Amino acid sequence: MSFFSNLSTLFANQPANGKTGHQAGSPGPKPTKTPVQPKPTPKAQVAKPAPQPAQPVAPAPRPVNQPTAAQIDQQTMVREAQAKAREIIVEAKDEALAIRSKAEREARELNRELEEQQRSLNAKLDRIDAKLSQMDNREGELEKDRQNLTKLKQQLEESKQKVLDKLEKVAGLTRDTAKQMLLEDLQQKLSKDMAQLIRQREEEAKNEADERVKDILVDAMKHGATDYVPEYTVSTVTLPSEEAKGKIIGKSGRNIHTFERYTGVDVDLDTSPTEVRLSCFDPVRREVARIALERLVKDGRIQPTRIEEVVDKVRSELDKIMFEAGKKLCHDVGVYNLPTDLVRMLGKFKYRFSYGQNLIGHTLEETKIGMKLAHELKADVNVVKLGCLLHDIGKVSDEADGSHVELGIKIAKKYGLPQPVVDCIAQHHEDEPFTGPEQMIVYIADAISGARPGARYENYDEYVQRLTKLENIATQYREVKQAYAIQAGREIRVILEPNESKDDDVKVLALKIRDEVKNTLTYPGTVTVTVQRETRSQEVAT
Repeated sequence: MSFFSNLSTLFANQPANGKTGHQAGSPGPKPTKTPVQPKPTPKAQVAKPAPQPAQPVAPAPRPVNQPTAAQIDQQTMVREAQAKAREIIVEAKDEALAIRSKAEREARELNRELEEQQRSLNAKLDRIDAKLSQMDNREGELEKDRQNLTKLKQQLEESKQKVLDKLEKVAGLTRDTAKQMLLEDLQQKLSKDMAQLIRQREEEAKNEADERVKDILVDAMKHGATDYVPEYTVSTVTLPSEEAKGKIIGKSGRNIHTFERYTGVDVDLDTSPTEVRLSCFDPVRREVARIALERLVKDGRIQPTRIEEVVDKVRSELDKIMFEAGKKLCHDVGVYNLPTDLVRMLGKFKYRFSYGQNLIGHTLEETKIGMKLAHELKADVNVVKLGCLLHDIGKVSDEADGSHVELGIKIAKKYGLPQPVVDCIAQHHEDEPFTGPEQMIVYIADAISGARPGARYENYDEYVQRLTKLENIATQYREVKQAYAIQAGREIRVILEPNESKDDDVKVLALKIRDEVKNTLTYPGTVTVTVQRETRSQEVAT
């Protein structure tokens, strides 16, 4: 209410036209208009004075108490504003009273609701107190029952002990002695039946063991059958037509000579009108040549420069091909979490052979057999699976020192494989005693896969070693750029680096290589040494 009182006082004390005093403090009585008095005219004239020069006549002064029209309008406006203010104040007071009455009603309603809630809470508290008192009473009763049960139990134990003491006195034996006598008597009665049962079970086990083992091995080999055909030393490329052979040969045989020289493989065009056989002991070279020839035949542009470009590109893609082969091998046996470098090493199995048996085919076959055996024998399938997959990983190691078993152990430890898997690698050739059934299963699966008819033949490794030594003899010279053993080891083709050699070196190197081959290698027939030095210049016209 103080706001409206201040508003009333403000309008009541507002000065009019900036005046102070009585007129500014309060409205006071309304000013009255004072009539203007006419000037009196003289009734008699005195003697006329001498004429004077005309003087300006000053305006008659305005009466002091007479207000102007502007002041009258301003006072009227003030009075109207004060009247409106009083009306506003009255309306505001009414509205304030209405708000106050509404607030009081709402407060009374809230108080009533609070009182009801308080009464409800008090009733609930009373009920809770009653339940708590009932629970206390029940707990007391339960405690009494518990004490009574304890006493009864003690009484029963005492009665039982008294009965046992009486029985021991009557029988003249303690309880443990009587129990032992009963067990011995029962054992004597059942020993004969037990011996008969044991002998019967042993005979049944012996009779069934051989048949069961045969079934397990046959079933494992059946599940290990794979459609992977082992490669040996020959790859075949199918041509779309016989005319493609002419493009492969080229004018004066320049295309086929460039292809053989740059890839290090023998190209045989006489086997079939629409087939080309590529022969090489090195499976990596043979695969590069096969892919390059397929691309050249499909492209149709077969010329020396194009041959070199395609072969270089295929060689650069070989890493990716081997990684995909390793990933496929892992997926085929159900292994998905191996490190990438280990998967890439497994991909090298695609171009590695053991006595003519391709390592991817051997590993896939062995892993399937081992997994089946592990399932049948309730062994750890995951350990057997990894052991079979990685047992020959040392054969593709970059290190040269050590057997493939030792190198495989190093690789397995490098990548943090579990110790049982490392043991599988170490024991798959019985280099160490078996430490568990999983290691023995890996050994058995490896033996089954390698010893089956047609899997391997013995002379392949010796053949590869002889051809590798033949190439190493040629590449030991600084001037040699590339050397390829072809014609099943009956010829070695040596390509010199033009910038590092002279024309005279061709004859000299051919004689040196021939003499060293004679003195260090044992070979059937003869070995032809062909040394080539080619100079090439290329300029681009723009």
